[in-house]
Order: sequence, then structure tokens, then C-alpha cells
Amino acid sequence: MSFRMRAARADDLEHMYEMAKLTGGGFTNLPADRAALQGKLERTEAAFARTADDLGDEQFVLMLENTETGQVRGTCQLMSQVGMRWPFYSYRLNTLTQHSEMLGRTVRAELLSLVTDLEGSSEVGGLFLHPGERAGGLGMLLARSRYLFIAMHRARFADRILAELRGIIDDRGGSPFWDGVAGRFFGMTFQEADTFNALHGNQFIADLMPKHPVYVAMLDAEAKKVIGLPHPTGRAAMRMLESEGFAYDCYVDIFDGGPTMIARTDAVRSVREAMNARISARDLDHGEAALIAAGRLGSFRCAYGMRERLEDGSLAIDAHCARVLDLHEGDEVWSVAR
Repeated sequence: MSFRMRAARADDLEHMYEMAKLTGGGFTNLPADRAALQGKLERTEAAFARTADDLGDEQFVLMLENTETGQVRGTCQLMSQVGMRWPFYSYRLNTLTQHSEMLGRTVRAELLSLVTDLEGSSEVGGLFLHPGERAGGLGMLLARSRYLFIAMHRARFADRILAELRGIIDDRGGSPFWDGVAGRFFGMTFQEADTFNALHGNQFIADLMPKHPVYVAMLDAEAKKVIGLPHPTGRAAMRMLESEGFAYDCYVDIFDGGPTMIARTDAVRSVREAMNARISARDLDHGEAALIAAGRLGSFRCAYGMRERLEDGSLAIDAHCARVLDLHEGDEVWSVAR
């Protein structure tokens, strides 16, 4: 497999734009707008250029590239801290229990409360794989390369990390959750609100969204049944997140009701199990399947390969991976079992 992840560059704008047009909407982190995408690439360039090894308000974009053809076939993003430029809103699903002695009845009501509990967390998002490449484990390479990047630059990420999964979108591109909740107050369709948020941020939510809790029982049936459910195309992503240690903790997206998955950064499996070592051999013909990454910040790259830890602590890798990642003996790499 001649695919590798690499740091995004300024000339990736058209690649990102072409992929954004294929998302079908609901991807706030990948809007089909050149100016917004250009802004992401500029923030990424600044983040890669900053050498201070501490936590900032940064965005990193990675690209999936076929090293044989030069085609870019996927992308993903990391945000070091959410809620720094504008509030990071979520709905928290909780339960209010009330009891009447006179009636001898206890009533439990589910509520959606607008909160900013997750501010300051890191976020992984913006993951998109070209429809023609959704086989052979490339989705896993896209997703897990982000955690190796975090392990390699741990000081630049927060102690908690989240991932927002796209919620249920109907055949017309609308959101039953938006129509049943926020859409009643904004006079905007889901597509209009989602696009506005992607381009301008969500301050308009703070300006117009009612701050009191919403009783789930008062929503229509279509809105109620999609709360906390991922889009069908996101179910595999949800399973991958769960395998890494993320869990759904009753936070949902304010636009489409999709689940927010949360983990402690150091408990994420691919962060916790990542190891670094120097390469001492590049001719391994058998070994453990792994993700192998090298480089720092703008020189980051990651691919599938084989590894074997040697008695002296160094690492042997296969020749193909060494070629794809342009690795030589003595280079430092990070790796985690596939």
C-alpha cells in the first residue's frame, strides 16, 4: 500500500475543496468554501511553524496521499483547544426527577441543556476519505495517524479530547433534530445554519438560542429518535473511536444531535501504546503490522508497515514502509500496533 499521511501544505486547497464537495453537508470542519478552507490551511501553516512546545489555540490538517500517483484521497484535522476563539456549545442530555406525595407519582423528564462543559478540550475531526478508497484500512490510517501525531507532540494538546460525529441527515439534506429544536428559533434551515457556522463560527447560537433547558418530551417524534445517533456513514467511525477508548457521555451536537465522543488523552489506546525508537534496519520481511510515523510538525508523515523491536531497543521496519516514509537508519520513528 503506497499511501501515507502527511502534513497539509498551502497547495492542498483544491484537494480539500474537491473533497468538501463530496461530503453531502453536515461536515462543519470541511465546508465547501475555498475561503474557509484557505483559512484552515493558513492556521495549519502557522501551527506547524510555531516551535514552542506548549498548549495553544491551533489547528492541524493532515492529508492522505498516494505516493505513487500524487493523488490526495483523504484528510483529517486536529484542534489543540476548542472554545478559545468563541464558545464551544453542546447539548447535555440529563434527567430531572420530580415526585408528588399527593399523587404518589414520580416523574422523570429528559432535558437538553445548552452547555460549554467541553471548552478547552482538544478535538479530532474533519475526517473524510474519498468514496473510491473506502477499503483496505485507509479510514483507520486517517483516524489513528492523528493519535500518533498527538503522542509525538503531546505537550501541544489538552488532557481531554473529543470527537463530534455527524448526526442523522435526511434525504433532502435537512436535520430532524435541527428542525425540532434550534430551527424553531432561528428561521434558518439546517443547511443554512451549518454553513454559517462553518464560515463564521457559532456566536449566533449564543445570541439567539434560548438558554433554558428543552424538555425532550415536547419535541416531535422525528427529533426525539435521532438524539445521540450517528449518521449511518459514521457508525464505523464511532466503533473505531470506542476501540480507542472514547465514550458517549450524553453530549450531542447542537445542530444535528449527533453524539460527541470523549476520552482522556493519555488513555486513548494509540496514544498510550505509542512507542518511539531509532531505526537500525530497513529490510524486515516479517513482523508486527503497525502504523509508523516520523517527522515533527510540518514534516510529519505516517503509513502502515511492519516492525520488530530489537534487543538493543532499536526498531527494524520493512523496506516498503521505509521507502514510502523516506526513512533511513538512525531516524527516529513512533509506532503503534495496527
